Amino acid sequence: MARDFWRHSGFHLLQREASGRLRLTDDFLRAYYLRPELRPVDASCAGEIALHQAMMAAPRAQVSAAQIDAIADADARSNYRVMLDFRARLLAASTLETCYLGLFSGGNVSVPPLFIDQMAQIILRNILEQADDALELRAAELFFREQKASVLDGAIMLADLETLELRAPGNTGGARSGGLAQLIADAQAPFLDDAQASSQTVNLDVIDRDNAQLYWSRDERHDLVISINHGRAALAAFCRVLERWILHLAGVRVNVASVPRIDEARWAWHIGLDAASTALLNDLWRGEDVGPERRARLLALFRLDFADAAEMRADLAGRPVYLALSMDENKVVRMKPQNLLVNLPLASAA
Repeated sequence: MARDFWRHSGFHLLQREASGRLRLTDDFLRAYYLRPELRPVDASCAGEIALHQAMMAAPRAQVSAAQIDAIADADARSNYRVMLDFRARLLAASTLETCYLGLFSGGNVSVPPLFIDQMAQIILRNILEQADDALELRAAELFFREQKASVLDGAIMLADLETLELRAPGNTGGARSGGLAQLIADAQAPFLDDAQASSQTVNLDVIDRDNAQLYWSRDERHDLVISINHGRAALAAFCRVLERWILHLAGVRVNVASVPRIDEARWAWHIGLDAASTALLNDLWRGEDVGPERRARLLALFRLDFADAAEMRADLAGRPVYLALSMDENKVVRMKPQNLLVNLPLASAA
């Protein structure tokens, strides 16, 4: 029997269609209206309170410009306009997945990054509904939560950036002078978790195949570190999540495997899983000089092969697609999972 996880993601407020995709519900919209940006406070004016009550009672009801203008606070008016634009996208789409894909079709993404990350998490929660490999779930967090990388003696470790910043609140880089390795060594020292009472403690633990069961009781604490070196179990789990993400959203079967390097001098196609990787792979493909500092930011390489070459662009059919994951100059990994969907060389998009 599959275990529950990511209980506060919003997934449980949606309905799954026969196709396996997610349908919008009124309760899902109400959850957004209860966010701090929209929920009235003591200083809220009568117009703001009235609008919030109306939207809670009828989450899909039209909201007029006059109702927005009646809100006294300028920030609150702006927040409502952002939410209503997002709601319009949700209502216009047949499923949450369709809405997510539509965000990137025009090239000008106006939805706040927070909403995009939340949608990615919910979609992954749907994709991984029957998952029994906790490493896949931890690896999937890269799709919607920023990570801090540490490379020490060849070991590549990833920890949740927000959690590290909670551990080291005075350090904007997200770690104390000892870095991530020191934080792992100091894992017995308690620190406050944003979602827990002050009496609780959270430790940083490195999980691998032998202790992956730790994840099930800590899935929303984001305090587990993974190693993504080539050949490690967590990186293999990440490959499986990439495959399932593409199958669910693009409808094609692919095989993704970690590789230590790209052996082709002029490979046919590549996709950066983040902005740093896109720029790096572009420069390497063009034969430009890439210094050792930028090369050192490359954390993992992957080879993607289509199960059916006919589903690729005809001029690329049968050729591998290379993927890369990198950290930026601050050692932060900001994955852009939409890149896999927008830049995949599909025959249907040719």
